[in-house]
Amino acid sequence: MRLNLQPIIHVPGASLSFDFTLDLSGEEFFGEHPISRPVQVTGSVKNIADVLVLEGQASSLLDYTCDRCMVQFSREKTVRLSYLLAEQLEGEEEDDIILLEDGEVDLGDLAYTAFVFNMDTKHLCSEDCKGLCPGCGANLNQEPCRCKKQADPRWAALEQLLNKN
Repeated sequence: MRLNLQPIIHVPGASLSFDFTLDLSGEEFFGEHPISRPVQVTGSVKNIADVLVLEGQASSLLDYTCDRCMVQFSREKTVRLSYLLAEQLEGEEEDDIILLEDGEVDLGDLAYTAFVFNMDTKHLCSEDCKGLCPGCGANLNQEPCRCKKQADPRWAALEQLLNKN
């Protein structure tokens, strides 16, 4: 979505609001498609003393698989958008300033980049997730391990002595 900022570029105190959805359902992350619902993007661009400031947020409910216990879960993801916009750069190049193209800014591209770059690489259903037992495969969040307790091999000789008695 492109937003025309011509009406507020030279009007200090003026602002333009935006509210749109972004479809990222086709994006793949580590073999999954967690963004199955539209990303809601809202915010505004304000002219503060002839400086254009874009502030807003992009949010959606994401579907994940827990990396420890393999349970499916959903979690809200919200990314803050904050950019300075300018028609042209004066002097040194600034990486923090987004240049306008014919008085317009591509909000879809900015929201896409911010949302994708802020995707988590590790997904846990809870901070204290116990995961799966490597022996029996039990989900330790829901049931105890079904494995027979294994003796520590460092104590094997002592255990043999105890078994003889």
